Amino acid sequence: MSKVYLNCKEALKGTAFDGMTLMCGGFGLCGIPERMIDALKESKIKNITAISNNAGIDGAGLGLLLETKQISKMISSYVGENKIFAEQYLNGEIELEFNPQGTLAERIRAGGAGIPAFYTPTGAGTKISEGKESRKFEGREYIMEKGLRADLSIVKAWKGDTEGNLIYKKTARNFNPLMATAGNVTIAEVEYLVEPGELNADQIHTPGIFIQRIIEGSHYDKRIENLTTRKDNV
Repeated sequence: MSKVYLNCKEALKGTAFDGMTLMCGGFGLCGIPERMIDALKESKIKNITAISNNAGIDGAGLGLLLETKQISKMISSYVGENKIFAEQYLNGEIELEFNPQGTLAERIRAGGAGIPAFYTPTGAGTKISEGKESRKFEGREYIMEKGLRADLSIVKAWKGDTEGNLIYKKTARNFNPLMATAGNVTIAEVEYLVEPGELNADQIHTPGIFIQRIIEGSHYDKRIENLTTRKDNV
């Protein structure tokens, strides 16, 4: 059965539903599955629990789903670039489960590897540890963190083949490879879709066994999150 779908709307059919847990790959505005986010917005699916490093920015990334109030909870490590998120959080319209960035990555990796929980010293003795089991190992306090899985993972790769093998480009390797393993269904969005054998096997980051559906996207904006310039002293 072919994993290739003509467009994001078709790829999304049967995988998205109200109240689902969604993993969304990328780091900042790099490596985010833009066209799949567009399709989710059009689907009007609501009450989403979104697991992502960040909440996008106003008008881009997961910020689009925040604008339509389709997300009811964020599990993330950084939300500071999104004014809409801040407003919704302060108004009690959205829930936040905050994680140190390394802890979030490890929770996703654990979920993909079938590990239900693990201990980490990160956050011990802080608000992050409240309500969590703790133990001491060799005199140091550790807290237990649970692995994360999702009903649907959407990831963005630079190149992929029709079997679902993926190559990510530079910063896009943050979170995308981990999330690809931790979804009950994973949909990959790629900039270039090629035939099997055209990718260098030594450069493949995600094996196709983790990918159930794949689409070739288009019309990507290479956004800059923050631009700082200086005047020439001439």
